[in-house]
Amino acid sequence: MTDAARGFGIYVHWPYCSRICPYCDFNVVRERGREDEKAALVEAIILGLQAAADETGPRVLTSIFFGGGTPSLMDPASAGRVIDTARGLWAPAQGLEISLEANPTDAERGRFADFARAGVNRLSLGVQSLRDEALVRLGRNHDARAARSAIESAQAAFPRVSVDLIYALPGQTLDAWTRDLEAVAAAGVEHISPYQLTIERGTAFDRAVRRGSLVPPAEDAAADAYETTQAVLGAAGFEAYEVSNHARGPDVRSRHNLTYWRGGDYVGVGPGAHGRVTRGGVRFATLTARAIGDYIRDNGAHGEAMSAHEVATERLLMGLRTNEGVAWDELGALRIPLAALSELEDFVMLANGRLTVTRRGRPVLDYLVGKLAARGGGRD
Repeated sequence: MTDAARGFGIYVHWPYCSRICPYCDFNVVRERGREDEKAALVEAIILGLQAAADETGPRVLTSIFFGGGTPSLMDPASAGRVIDTARGLWAPAQGLEISLEANPTDAERGRFADFARAGVNRLSLGVQSLRDEALVRLGRNHDARAARSAIESAQAAFPRVSVDLIYALPGQTLDAWTRDLEAVAAAGVEHISPYQLTIERGTAFDRAVRRGSLVPPAEDAAADAYETTQAVLGAAGFEAYEVSNHARGPDVRSRHNLTYWRGGDYVGVGPGAHGRVTRGGVRFATLTARAIGDYIRDNGAHGEAMSAHEVATERLLMGLRTNEGVAWDELGALRIPLAALSELEDFVMLANGRLTVTRRGRPVLDYLVGKLAARGGGRD
């Protein structure tokens, strides 16, 4: 796959949230009373983009992604400045994808048209559930009615809309999950990202599990919910092009995320943002300062050269998430013996020079990646 086919993206991390969700372990803070800091952060992000352009040299920019945090709480004019800066520093591709994450609150819906005018053409909407009791359990600050209204508002404002949902919730039945999936699919969105709830260390949910006040579903129940997801969305015309992403056709896949999964380069700006940049044939992993104040003072990304083994391991991990898989020759540094593939023949397949995961393998992807990486003896 050529570098152009892999894409080149910009990730912008906006760390502010009106409320911290109990399952979230991202680099986020409460936004209240931080107006001067937010203005300074926008300037630092722009400086970070300028510094990154000096490092990358000329590239064709295929995507910009505003994540967080809650970037839909950002001033749309500030988002427009960031977009214009990026478009001026790198050559924008035809059909440049510009995505922004949002929640279905009244305050955020009111900004949709302004973000569209600023250049955003794809909205990733964190609906999570269409059931009030589930939304309360998830600590969300919207209800099911607001979620449905937000989907309609997003479709009116943006040419492309993606909806995030969460499954394997405590107390969630397969019937309830099926109805959520069917309702979102029937709303006409062309991209749905269903994520299994994971209990991340240090989160409020993690503390609740250790106290015994929250009991996650058993693995079998989560596996049943996964299979239900494939069946319901498949019947509605969605292709599972990645483990947690379903699209109605190739044209509405997330171009930015495909850059990650295909091993393309991307610049990360904002507090704690990661990046991957190739210079002189060497791939660098970059990371910015995590604390907001530190990032404002030093907005550059600090990079470390990745070894051939590290690059191949990351390609295995990311590439196998997609239905297109990963080129076998990109995994050479791992030295995975063909016998290891034979042992896992029901779960992985090597054909036409590409390693892919079968339908049976997708639910146990983490296990497969670990197994294959362990069987390889390659080290730099």
